Amino acid sequence: MAMKRKPTQQKNGTLKESERAAFTELQEQLNIHFNQPALLHQAFTHSSYVNEHRRRYYTDNERLEFLGDAVLELSVSHYLFSKYPQMSEGELTKLRAAIVCEPSLVLFANELNFGRYILLGKGEELTGGRTRPALLADVFESFIGALYLDQGLEPVVAFLDVVLFPKVETGAFSHVMDYKSQLQELVQQKNNGALSYEIIEEKGPAHSRIFVTRVSLAEKELGIGNGRSKKEAEQQAAKLAIQKLQEAVEDQ
Repeated sequence: MAMKRKPTQQKNGTLKESERAAFTELQEQLNIHFNQPALLHQAFTHSSYVNEHRRRYYTDNERLEFLGDAVLELSVSHYLFSKYPQMSEGELTKLRAAIVCEPSLVLFANELNFGRYILLGKGEELTGGRTRPALLADVFESFIGALYLDQGLEPVVAFLDVVLFPKVETGAFSHVMDYKSQLQELVQQKNNGALSYEIIEEKGPAHSRIFVTRVSLAEKELGIGNGRSKKEAEQQAAKLAIQKLQEAVEDQ
């Protein structure tokens, strides 16, 4: 009969009082309190810090980064799958890639001021490691991994509900979203008629032209968008049309 293993408390080296206070501050800032604070400490421990403290027991964040990457992809995939039922597999994959790429993760990490809390070796500190994009992206993933190990998937999703998902909803990644194709598919599902796009106004000087486009369904206006190109204006109009159609369904 196999014996059950008891869960082990994660260990890490003894932090300085200032470091411990900083991590307490971070938890207050995020309104997330770790059951195993050592997991949080590990998530912010860079390998350069471990190399300079070999006499103490420290673990860097590389394994947590590996786990956090997978948890982040799963969470974002589930969110997109539920949020955009009209998106094809290819569109979902493209959007997910834009959300979990390094520049996006760096943006999230910077907004949370994660760079301030990273434990770095002196050499890495002197060469600007605290603001290095790859390092910040890794720390964001490591934090996700640590939170998952400490509390499970639900708190991770709750964290992303505050930090990441609202950016998708407000159009931060609209440059990779094909709203026209989504609208076309949505309309075809309901056999509501034909879509048409019409430029109704052009504003501004020739070198900085703004196009205003109206999208209609069976001659009924669904949305008006504007942009610096006809394509951008059409995409914006389609986005607003999708929102209008979805709100109409919810009100029924």
